[in-house]
Amino acid sequence: MSARMHAVVQTEFGGPEVLTHTETAVPEPGPGEVLLRVAGAGVNPGDAVLRSGRVPELVPLPWTPGNDVSGVVERVGEGVTRFVPGDEVYGMLAVTRHGAYAEFTAVPADALALAPKNLDLAHAGAVPLVAITAWQALAVLARVRPGDRVLVHAAAGGVGHVAVQLAKELGAQVVGTARAANHDFLRGLGADELIDHTTTDFRTAVAPVDTVLDLVGGAYGPRSLDVLRPGGLLVGASIDPGTDERRAAARGLRYTWVTAEPSGESLERITERIEAGRLRVSIGHVHPLAEAAEAHRRIEERRTRGKIVLVP
Repeated sequence: MSARMHAVVQTEFGGPEVLTHTETAVPEPGPGEVLLRVAGAGVNPGDAVLRSGRVPELVPLPWTPGNDVSGVVERVGEGVTRFVPGDEVYGMLAVTRHGAYAEFTAVPADALALAPKNLDLAHAGAVPLVAITAWQALAVLARVRPGDRVLVHAAAGGVGHVAVQLAKELGAQVVGTARAANHDFLRGLGADELIDHTTTDFRTAVAPVDTVLDLVGGAYGPRSLDVLRPGGLLVGASIDPGTDERRAAARGLRYTWVTAEPSGESLERITERIEAGRLRVSIGHVHPLAEAAEAHRRIEERRTRGKIVLVP
């Protein structure tokens, strides 16, 4: 194996044009890590936020973006016993200098799980962040139960379309906001009610709900409080949630923010659902690694159905 690889490297904050496809050193797996030959790297809205410099304290420049990854174990670091070279795995990275937009990346073994056998390995790179976010928001934080009503904003997006499926599996009535062009897609995933947010204020079209998963933020935060039942929960997943715990509590409501944490254990639960045919992740676009800037332009348009994946 060569000591050099192709990767996307960012040396300054800015627009998509700061993402440079270049050659760099292959990272070494440390204790508890594995070196992956990357098959797919999911592109998420958070990648674009970090790239822009809105939260510079989180980004160690120079930096290779990418939290979502799938690939083949190339080498294992000291102390790793869960995986061996040749295993096909997927997982989620914390924000580190060496992300997934590369031919190789080093990942903590406890953040990985064996990839679903019925899913193309490159496409598996689109799953971890969206599935973990939706799982932790609905199953862990909201504790959705049969009969609950759940509203998912941006329901056709990466996290949103997974959240629709998980909420339905948990027994909820699922309401989604999305463009009309995505309504048939979302009905096919189990959504019970759909609202075209480009023509209708969801507050006038939805009966009270128990939980809102807000994947948009900004003005959607305080507006979402208006449709919650007394004691209901707003789960924010945007860097600009538009509201907070104090404002929710003043109205007899609850607010919390979900942060997806890398977890091989959570991914094992997701794998079971994918292999059983109860969960699928839709791929909107696949780009070669050299087109990372174009992938970021797409993600910032907020019109993508499902996920975007980069392949080396």
